Amino acid sequence: MTAYLLLFASAFLAATVLPFYSEITLVAMLTEDYSRPLLWLTATLGNTLGAAVNWLLGRYLIHYQDRRWFPFKSEQLARSQRWFQRYGKWSLLFAWLPVGGDALTFIAGLMRIHFGIFFVLTAVGKGARYLVVLMLAENFLQLV
Repeated sequence: MTAYLLLFASAFLAATVLPFYSEITLVAMLTEDYSRPLLWLTATLGNTLGAAVNWLLGRYLIHYQDRRWFPFKSEQLARSQRWFQRYGKWSLLFAWLPVGGDALTFIAGLMRIHFGIFFVLTAVGKGARYLVVLMLAENFLQLV
């Protein structure tokens, strides 16, 4: 159980503005006898809930964007906002991207996207990513 909590925490942190990589934890756990579906579910849920933190920041803390501690740079926000305006809520399917993904979830809160829609689209994208990571890692580990 502790290992799943560690995976959840690493996936959660990876989705926030903190520099963290949950894929390392996930792949390391593949070398042990853990349930693959439970690994996928734990990572997806943790990462999606971490993205919800960004949504909350966008929804309620945008008026602090001129502060030094604010997690997103203005050019990153502008790029993500252009992407979001072009593709709309469907861009949340790409919230897993290492560059701009966190900002997309922030922009979704800023643009007041309904939380239910946000959560589902973000979870689908992040779940698909973890599924691909699991499949690639499993195939690689079989080769080694």
